[in-house]
Amino acid sequence: MVFFMALTLRSDNKIRNNYEFKRAYAKGKSHVGPSIITYALKNRLGYVRYGITTSKKIGNAVKRNRARRVIKAAYMALEPQIKGSYDLVFVGRARTTCVKSTVVQAAMLKQLREIGIVDGKNC
Repeated sequence: MVFFMALTLRSDNKIRNNYEFKRAYAKGKSHVGPSIITYALKNRLGYVRYGITTSKKIGNAVKRNRARRVIKAAYMALEPQIKGSYDLVFVGRARTTCVKSTVVQAAMLKQLREIGIVDGKNC
């Protein structure tokens, strides 16, 4: 049972409030890629929180939910490599709905390395 708990994301690690997203947009570092945009802001909580947003520009609800699932799968694969305590916001783009999570994961890893959250040597 403990093994399964380690693979799932805890619900308290999510950014849910609008003011937290706005703070990440305004004060965080941003990196733009073809499939996602990443915002990173240091926090004092001692752990990493994440939030995923998709706008109506992506498409209907089915496409937006697929984009969220793809981004979440990519984040889950990279979460153990993330060091420090940050608020991470991932914004889906139109291309996110057409690609697999491995492509998004590669773009996410590149962006997190540029920000300095993931060590480039161990990955």
